[in-house]
Amino acid sequence: MRISESLDQPMAGALNGSHSPQCTARCVGIVIAVPEPMASELKDARASFGDPMAALVPAHITLVTTTETDDWDATLRHVRRVAAAQEPFRVTLEGTASFRPVSPVVYLNVDEGFDECTALHKELQSGPLARDLAFPFHPHVTVAHDVSEQSMDEAVSRLCSYSAGFTVDCVGLYEHDATGLWKLHEHVRLGAGKQPS
Repeated sequence: MRISESLDQPMAGALNGSHSPQCTARCVGIVIAVPEPMASELKDARASFGDPMAALVPAHITLVTTTETDDWDATLRHVRRVAAAQEPFRVTLEGTASFRPVSPVVYLNVDEGFDECTALHKELQSGPLARDLAFPFHPHVTVAHDVSEQSMDEAVSRLCSYSAGFTVDCVGLYEHDATGLWKLHEHVRLGAGKQPS
Protein backbone atom coordinates (compact mmCIF):
# COMPACT_ATOMS: atom_id res chain seq x y z
CA MET A 1 0.00 0.00 0.00
CA ARG A 2 1.24 3.49 -0.81
CA ILE A 3 1.48 5.91 2.08
CA SER A 4 -1.06 8.16 0.38
CA GLU A 5 -3.74 5.49 0.74
CA SER A 6 -3.43 5.05 4.48
CA LEU A 7 -5.76 7.83 5.68
CA ASP A 8 -8.47 7.82 3.04
CA GLN A 9 -11.22 7.09 5.54
CA PRO A 10 -12.85 9.86 7.60
CA MET A 11 -11.40 10.30 11.07
CA ALA A 12 -13.27 11.28 14.21
CA GLY A 13 -12.12 13.84 16.73
CA ALA A 14 -9.24 16.27 16.67
CA LEU A 15 -6.08 15.54 14.72
CA ASN A 16 -3.88 16.35 17.69
CA GLY A 17 -5.66 15.46 20.89
CA SER A 18 -7.85 17.56 23.13
CA HIS A 19 -6.01 20.88 22.86
CA SER A 20 -7.34 21.87 19.43
CA PRO A 21 -9.86 24.70 19.10
CA GLN A 22 -13.51 24.07 18.28
CA CYS A 23 -14.27 24.65 14.61
CA THR A 24 -16.81 27.35 13.95
CA ALA A 25 -15.61 27.88 10.37
CA ARG A 26 -13.80 25.63 7.91
CA CYS A 27 -10.93 23.90 9.65
CA VAL A 28 -7.80 22.32 8.24
CA GLY A 29 -5.59 19.51 9.51
CA ILE A 30 -2.47 18.22 7.77
CA VAL A 31 -0.89 14.86 8.54
CA ILE A 32 1.66 12.30 7.42
CA ALA A 33 0.01 8.88 7.24
CA VAL A 34 1.79 5.84 8.65
CA PRO A 35 1.52 3.19 5.90
CA GLU A 36 0.69 -0.49 6.14
CA PRO A 37 1.58 -2.86 7.68
CA MET A 38 2.69 -0.45 10.42
CA ALA A 39 -0.69 1.30 10.53
CA SER A 40 -2.55 -1.91 11.39
CA GLU A 41 0.09 -2.98 13.91
CA LEU A 42 -0.18 0.34 15.72
CA LYS A 43 -3.98 0.36 15.55
CA ASP A 44 -4.07 -3.07 17.23
CA ALA A 45 -1.53 -2.00 19.83
CA ARG A 46 -3.45 1.19 20.62
CA ALA A 47 -6.68 -0.78 20.98
CA SER A 48 -4.98 -3.24 23.33
CA PHE A 49 -4.16 -0.34 25.68
CA GLY A 50 -7.89 0.47 25.90
CA ASP A 51 -7.75 3.60 23.75
CA PRO A 52 -11.24 4.15 22.23
CA MET A 53 -9.76 6.28 19.43
CA ALA A 54 -7.79 3.33 18.05
CA ALA A 55 -10.55 2.38 15.61
CA LEU A 56 -11.28 5.98 14.60
CA VAL A 57 -7.88 7.61 14.13
CA PRO A 58 -5.32 5.85 11.90
CA ALA A 59 -1.67 6.16 12.90
CA HIS A 60 -0.21 9.45 11.71
CA ILE A 61 2.14 12.34 12.40
CA THR A 62 0.26 15.62 12.76
CA LEU A 63 1.92 18.52 10.95
CA VAL A 64 -0.90 21.06 11.36
CA THR A 65 -3.48 20.56 14.06
CA THR A 66 -7.04 21.91 13.91
CA THR A 67 -6.70 25.36 12.32
CA GLU A 68 -9.51 27.58 11.07
CA THR A 69 -9.23 29.20 7.66
CA ASP A 70 -11.39 31.94 6.19
CA ASP A 71 -9.85 31.59 2.73
CA TRP A 72 -9.89 27.99 1.50
CA ASP A 73 -8.37 28.80 -1.91
CA ALA A 74 -5.45 30.66 -0.33
CA THR A 75 -4.95 27.75 2.07
CA LEU A 76 -4.81 25.23 -0.77
CA ARG A 77 -2.29 27.34 -2.67
CA HIS A 78 -0.19 27.72 0.47
CA VAL A 79 -0.14 24.00 1.30
CA ARG A 80 0.65 23.00 -2.29
CA ARG A 81 3.49 25.55 -2.47
CA VAL A 82 5.06 24.36 0.79
CA ALA A 83 4.76 20.69 -0.19
CA ALA A 84 6.24 21.34 -3.65
CA ALA A 85 9.37 22.81 -2.06
CA GLN A 86 9.96 19.76 0.18
CA GLU A 87 11.59 16.68 -1.32
CA PRO A 88 10.34 13.25 -0.13
CA PHE A 89 12.16 12.07 2.98
CA ARG A 90 12.60 9.08 5.26
CA VAL A 91 10.91 8.74 8.66
CA THR A 92 11.93 6.20 11.28
CA LEU A 93 9.91 5.50 14.42
CA GLU A 94 12.10 4.42 17.33
CA GLY A 95 10.86 3.56 20.81
CA THR A 96 8.40 5.32 23.10
CA ALA A 97 8.08 8.46 25.20
CA SER A 98 5.26 10.31 26.94
CA PHE A 99 3.96 13.85 27.30
CA ARG A 100 2.93 13.11 30.90
CA PRO A 101 2.21 14.91 33.18
CA VAL A 102 1.34 17.76 30.80
CA SER A 103 -0.81 15.57 28.54
CA PRO A 104 -1.93 11.91 28.94
CA VAL A 105 -0.26 10.72 25.75
CA VAL A 106 2.24 7.95 24.98
CA TYR A 107 3.86 8.13 21.57
CA LEU A 108 6.47 6.68 19.24
CA ASN A 109 9.50 8.89 18.71
CA VAL A 110 10.21 10.26 15.25
CA ASP A 111 13.96 9.75 14.87
CA GLU A 112 15.05 10.12 11.25
CA GLY A 113 12.82 12.74 9.63
CA PHE A 114 12.35 14.78 12.83
CA ASP A 115 13.96 17.88 11.32
CA GLU A 116 12.01 17.57 8.07
CA CYS A 117 8.70 17.22 9.94
CA THR A 118 9.56 20.23 12.09
CA ALA A 119 10.50 22.33 9.07
CA LEU A 120 7.32 21.30 7.22
CA HIS A 121 5.22 22.20 10.25
CA LYS A 122 6.85 25.61 10.52
CA GLU A 123 6.23 26.40 6.85
CA LEU A 124 2.71 24.99 6.79
CA GLN A 125 1.59 26.68 10.03
CA SER A 126 2.24 30.12 8.52
CA GLY A 127 0.47 32.47 6.13
CA PRO A 128 -3.24 31.61 6.02
CA LEU A 129 -2.70 28.86 8.64
CA ALA A 130 -0.68 30.95 11.11
CA ARG A 131 -1.81 30.71 14.73
CA ASP A 132 -0.41 30.42 18.23
CA LEU A 133 -0.14 26.87 19.55
CA ALA A 134 -0.65 25.81 23.16
CA PHE A 135 2.46 23.61 23.07
CA PRO A 136 5.69 23.55 21.03
CA PHE A 137 5.49 21.29 17.98
CA HIS A 138 6.95 17.83 18.52
CA PRO A 139 6.48 15.26 15.72
CA HIS A 140 5.25 11.92 17.06
CA VAL A 141 2.83 9.03 16.51
CA THR A 142 0.31 8.63 19.34
CA VAL A 143 -0.12 5.06 20.61
CA ALA A 144 -2.17 5.74 23.76
CA HIS A 145 -4.26 8.76 24.78
CA ASP A 146 -6.55 9.34 27.75
CA VAL A 147 -6.21 5.82 29.13
CA SER A 148 -5.30 4.74 32.66
CA GLU A 149 -1.82 5.33 34.06
CA GLN A 150 -1.33 1.57 34.10
CA SER A 151 -2.24 1.31 30.42
CA MET A 152 0.09 4.21 29.54
CA ASP A 153 2.90 2.50 31.45
CA GLU A 154 2.16 -0.69 29.51
CA ALA A 155 2.29 1.20 26.20
CA VAL A 156 5.65 2.74 27.09
CA SER A 157 7.05 -0.65 28.08
CA ARG A 158 5.60 -2.82 25.34
CA LEU A 159 6.58 -0.60 22.44
CA CYS A 160 9.91 0.59 23.85
CA SER A 161 11.84 -1.44 21.28
CA TYR A 162 9.53 -0.61 18.37
CA SER A 163 11.46 0.30 15.22
CA ALA A 164 10.10 0.91 11.73
CA GLY A 165 10.57 3.29 8.84
CA PHE A 166 8.93 4.56 5.67
CA THR A 167 9.33 7.18 2.98
CA VAL A 168 7.11 10.25 3.09
CA ASP A 169 6.14 11.36 -0.42
CA CYS A 170 2.91 13.23 0.33
CA VAL A 171 0.85 14.80 3.10
CA GLY A 172 -2.88 14.48 3.71
CA LEU A 173 -4.89 17.70 3.74
CA TYR A 174 -8.05 17.21 5.80
CA GLU A 175 -11.15 19.30 6.30
CA HIS A 176 -13.24 19.16 9.49
CA ASP A 177 -16.88 18.82 8.48
CA ALA A 178 -20.11 19.75 10.24
CA THR A 179 -20.54 16.21 11.60
CA GLY A 180 -17.26 16.41 13.52
CA LEU A 181 -15.35 14.11 11.17
CA TRP A 182 -12.09 14.82 9.42
CA LYS A 183 -12.45 14.13 5.69
CA LEU A 184 -9.58 13.88 3.27
CA HIS A 185 -9.63 16.79 0.86
CA GLU A 186 -6.41 16.06 -1.04
CA HIS A 187 -3.16 14.10 -1.03
CA VAL A 188 -0.54 16.78 -1.62
CA ARG A 189 2.59 15.39 -3.26
CA LEU A 190 5.99 16.44 -1.92
CA GLY A 191 8.52 17.85 -4.37
CA ALA A 192 5.89 18.33 -7.05
CA GLY A 193 7.37 21.69 -8.02
CA LYS A 194 10.87 20.34 -8.63
CA GLN A 195 11.99 19.56 -12.13
CA PRO A 196 14.30 16.57 -12.66
CA SER A 197 17.86 17.66 -13.38
